[in-house]
Amino acid sequence: MGVLTPVEEVLRTAAPQVLGAVVRRYGDFDASEDAVQEALLAAARQWPSEGVPDNPRAWLIRVASRRRIELARNEEARRRREALPPDPVPDVRGDDELTLLLLCCHPALTPISQVALTLRAVGGLSTAEIARALLVPESTVGQRISRAKRKIREAGARFVLPSDTEMTALLPAVRQTLYLIFNEGSTASSGSSLHRVELSAEAIRLTRQLHARLPHDGEVSGLLALMLLTDARRPARTRPDGALVPLAEQDRTLWNRAEIDEGVRIVTAALRDTAVGPFQVQAAITAVHDEAERAEETDWPQILQLYRLLHSLAPGPMVTLNRIVALAEMDGPLVGLRALDEAAADPALADHHRVAAVRAHLLERAGDLARAREEYLWASRLTLSLPERRYLESRATRLR
Repeated sequence: MGVLTPVEEVLRTAAPQVLGAVVRRYGDFDASEDAVQEALLAAARQWPSEGVPDNPRAWLIRVASRRRIELARNEEARRRREALPPDPVPDVRGDDELTLLLLCCHPALTPISQVALTLRAVGGLSTAEIARALLVPESTVGQRISRAKRKIREAGARFVLPSDTEMTALLPAVRQTLYLIFNEGSTASSGSSLHRVELSAEAIRLTRQLHARLPHDGEVSGLLALMLLTDARRPARTRPDGALVPLAEQDRTLWNRAEIDEGVRIVTAALRDTAVGPFQVQAAITAVHDEAERAEETDWPQILQLYRLLHSLAPGPMVTLNRIVALAEMDGPLVGLRALDEAAADPALADHHRVAAVRAHLLERAGDLARAREEYLWASRLTLSLPERRYLESRATRLR
């Protein structure tokens, strides 16, 4: 075992005391342990550059306590939501949340500010979570939100549902915002749970409202289909103990067939009747995965072609990464690794845990187990999601 750094030594010494303090204050050992683990991770990231606080134990207890309270609030919100009766297509014009969503996408704001403000005001995401979703610094997000609120006040915007013409101009920002809210709910960027059901369910509900009002907008249809096809896998994405299950290993009998059927029906009609857009293509890719009864039956040639089309319509770092995964499934891990090395030069992918996770997977397939283990461990250190971290650590342990 190597020599511990001063920060590691402090964390190792303080961890049991901090956990005991949080458990005594809030109870529920498992949730308290998750909160303390997140506090330790935050310290490991901040202290080497900012210095160890004068009272490390008090710092850790304060951060862990805040996270523990947040976990309790999220759990209570989830229980309240699950207790509500289903409402597949609510009254669009009477919904205050939809009005707030559209207000946050006011034309006085830049598209990126519209997205950031809506995620904060409607989605309830923290500034840090929005920064991770948008792949920008947290300080930048905070400044954008403050400026956006000021501009809306200066523009004299009113809390009323806009006309259809006005809504058309707002749609690109609205769609992107709902997409990001759903993504954070479907795969939380941090925390002890993989899912934040209250966010993904809210995104689906609001998108249903848009689709009910604008049934012929192909991209609203594509977005709703994408959400349904992705959410359909949720029951199989984690084990009873919360451990993450990758797509190839999921029990597909647990997938929600009603959501899959509805999503396929919506995206098929949109592709047939409207101009093709990025959300429709993403929904089509997800549908190809969902319609395969076994992972080995996945139509990878079709998925690769769809990713190439998506890249031409809406290029981006995550599109590039997913296209490389499909390419590796077609042409082998070595081809995928070469493509990944080229793509990793993109600053938006620098130190992103998914790049390290993909590289680890491809190295494992190529038989380079030692390097694969190193990449799994590196990916586990980069992610703030506890289920993802535990999964990546388990993959590394298996290769030891």
